[in-house]
Amino acid sequence: MNKQFRTEIGEKIFSNKYKHELANTWEELSKTLVNDVVDGRMSPDDKKKLTEFHSEMKFIAGGRYLYYAGRPNKFFNNCFLLRAEEDTREDWANLSWKSESALMTGGGIGTDYSIYRESGSPIAKTGGVASGPIPKMKMINEIGREVMQGGSRRSAIYASLNWQHGDIYDFLKAKAWNEMYVDGAFTDEGAKATIAYLKEKNFNFPAPLDMTNISVNYDNDFLEEVYQADIDAIKMNLGRGTQLSFMHIPNVYLENVRRAMSGGEPGFSFNFFDKENETLRNACTEVTSEDDSDVCNLGSINMSRIETIEEFKEVVRLSIQFLLCGTVVAQLPYDKISRVREKNRRLGLGLMGVHEWLLQRGYGYEVVDELKQWLQVYKNESESAANELADKLGLSRPVAYRSIAPTGTIGLVAGTTTGIEPLFAVAYKRRYLKGKAWRYQYVVDGTSKSLISAYELDPNTLETSLTLATNPEKRIKFQADVQDYVDMAISSTINLPHWGTTLNNENRVGLMAKTVLNYAHRLRGITFYPDGSRGGQPLTPVEYSFAAEKEGREFEEEYVDVCELTGGGSCGV
Repeated sequence: MNKQFRTEIGEKIFSNKYKHELANTWEELSKTLVNDVVDGRMSPDDKKKLTEFHSEMKFIAGGRYLYYAGRPNKFFNNCFLLRAEEDTREDWANLSWKSESALMTGGGIGTDYSIYRESGSPIAKTGGVASGPIPKMKMINEIGREVMQGGSRRSAIYASLNWQHGDIYDFLKAKAWNEMYVDGAFTDEGAKATIAYLKEKNFNFPAPLDMTNISVNYDNDFLEEVYQADIDAIKMNLGRGTQLSFMHIPNVYLENVRRAMSGGEPGFSFNFFDKENETLRNACTEVTSEDDSDVCNLGSINMSRIETIEEFKEVVRLSIQFLLCGTVVAQLPYDKISRVREKNRRLGLGLMGVHEWLLQRGYGYEVVDELKQWLQVYKNESESAANELADKLGLSRPVAYRSIAPTGTIGLVAGTTTGIEPLFAVAYKRRYLKGKAWRYQYVVDGTSKSLISAYELDPNTLETSLTLATNPEKRIKFQADVQDYVDMAISSTINLPHWGTTLNNENRVGLMAKTVLNYAHRLRGITFYPDGSRGGQPLTPVEYSFAAEKEGREFEEEYVDVCELTGGGSCGV
């Protein structure tokens, strides 16, 4: 195994997904990528050092950067942020065109549909009635189904709707497949089958919005209703650290919490104070914007491979400047995206390996003072270094610098914890695509394995997403504490126990609603994933000893993987 890869599965992902004639090794890919992006824009010394950092996996560019390195087309951007701009038939058609254009480059898309009038509203010019935004979401979903990116990579799509929209309750249950029955279909026991049952049997079975993640948009009106105060008073008191009392919790929000706890969706998109108009998100929700046809530009620093804060500062400097150069060379699917990019030059430098970094230093899963010091460097250096190079190259300064992606794929390549997520599980079964066949392996988590070996840890005592599922507030607080240093958003999924069990049931909905509200003003969004809520989930926990016995063997899967978005997301990174 190549020395840069900690795990066999990391090396296999590289070989199956990113390796090509100009990148036979990770070192060659790193050199080719840096040449493509920064040549002539950074000094030779900085270019050499950046190549070393990428080769050592201290910084890893987003998945589209890796895939297109050395290829004729340079579609380096992961995903595109779209807005339904007008409530007209012309805009309906244009949204389909924008979506298909973006998806065909390998990027994901996210769309806010709130401008479209509610279903049943009169259409004065034709005498008809409006169908509402949900049918349009379904149309985009079907475009994504047919545009299998690269012939194999499933489309990544996101849809959102304002909490006060007339169709919001229909939206809340738009993916309640367990409540949708299919005529003529029956279970093995002879009962009428739901879409959820058929999806569990065959993940290829088409279901409403099955290519799409959905969230509800919450704005300043929501905060004012919750706290029964105007937004300036709320901001002033929260800024002083005062914990305001919840005067009224809207039924829409409570139902959103119930649906998220039971089925995982919709998620929550929080857009408060001066960020109220930033309702647009990419498919994994870490990039935010208010401008239609904005674009992601992602890369992540691997904290687990950086020993000192001085080196961390240097990695931040060169990584953010790499992304700035990417705004010059990356090809885009249509002209408006180019214009918006020139105006915003949005960068998304993220972090991964955060939990491993904590474990290396003997910390639990919390934002300790030492981590705060590193996060402050991350915040300050990303802005100053990007602005310095932008001024030198005569480019507009970025409007945003930091977003933390889920890093599902590149986290596995690096063999570290993904994004800000804790270890998912010490051992798991992982499904993946190889060519056009779906396979699975039993995996002892690479980071877990190395830590268990190095420090003689008990695999049954490590904090993981699954053990922390019994304490969701710890996960939510961690995300809020990191968000204080991030100017866009964080993609993080809070795992929960199976719906109907002691710690996740109807009686706990009110408690969870209040828990989230305690942190909502500090978050940009949040997602839950109750165990077993979607059939075909890509990572399934197994016993450490069982995985260790079968590790290294490859098995053929009978049905298609669900996108890693459901367990934290991949979005190509």
